[in-house]
Amino acid sequence: MRDQNLFDKIDLHLIRILHTVLTERSVSRAAVRLGMHQPAVSSALKRLRDFAGDPLLVRSGSGMVPTVAGQRMLEPAASILRAAQMLFSEARGFEAARAQDTFRVAASDYLDPLFLPQLVAEIKGQAPSCEIEIHPLSPAADYRTQLAQGEVDVVIGNWLSPPQDLHLGRLFSDEVVCLVSDKHPAVRRGWDQESWLNVEHIAPGATHPGAKGFVDGHLASLGLQRHIVARCPYFGLIPGMVASTLLVLTTGRQYCERFVNTLPVRILPCPIVFPTMMYYQLWHERTHASESGRWLRERVKSAAAKLRK
Repeated sequence: MRDQNLFDKIDLHLIRILHTVLTERSVSRAAVRLGMHQPAVSSALKRLRDFAGDPLLVRSGSGMVPTVAGQRMLEPAASILRAAQMLFSEARGFEAARAQDTFRVAASDYLDPLFLPQLVAEIKGQAPSCEIEIHPLSPAADYRTQLAQGEVDVVIGNWLSPPQDLHLGRLFSDEVVCLVSDKHPAVRRGWDQESWLNVEHIAPGATHPGAKGFVDGHLASLGLQRHIVARCPYFGLIPGMVASTLLVLTTGRQYCERFVNTLPVRILPCPIVFPTMMYYQLWHERTHASESGRWLRERVKSAAAKLRK
């Protein structure tokens, strides 16, 4: 009887607050994300703590972390919210022009500086009432967990060996080249493998925990290591850094070509043979059969295809 009484006191909005507070690990950030006043979120969290008989979220240093009980509640809460979202939307089918879904895409700006703007334009052009959240790929975020818990719907990027436990769609391939300042000595003299390894390189930050990255992963497989002297998590800023230094950026040709007419930079071939750089979109089994999920993946595929034209 007690369990039934407790169940009657919990509504879907409370579950949403629980999930948001636990994922944000902050009452204030949760309030912003939910569009609520902070005292209202604090009040709801107090109710949830009373129901659970557990603090759920506790202070750790300057931040907050979920308790063991709170961590255990995260996936069930996400599952309830996913089921509620699909309950009616999937039953009536997905109509882009009338839909009010929120699409969550995790991607880095290393794919192409025009890709994310193109994707947003695709989505808003066909589904004007839908919302879009762009999430970064970073060492602090585990994209597998984010996909499994419904925090993101699609992850876009490149992998030397793409994960086998997720659904995968190929977007396009690209050649690995180097971007350098037009004043770099290699523009005049060229370079061999040894000199390329020893020049000063700039590289993006890791896109997920433990990631080596496409370039360094391949070099490691050859028993080689380049001389990285600078790292930057904002890939879109790196070409400007290359233009004003002797740093070398090694990445896909398509990305580099976006800057040769706007910055004093040149594209040079890399003296080491790399496999073709392949870009993918990844998604979880939970959205594989979803009509809205399929629609989103088609928009990603379409946006990527338009970049090649």
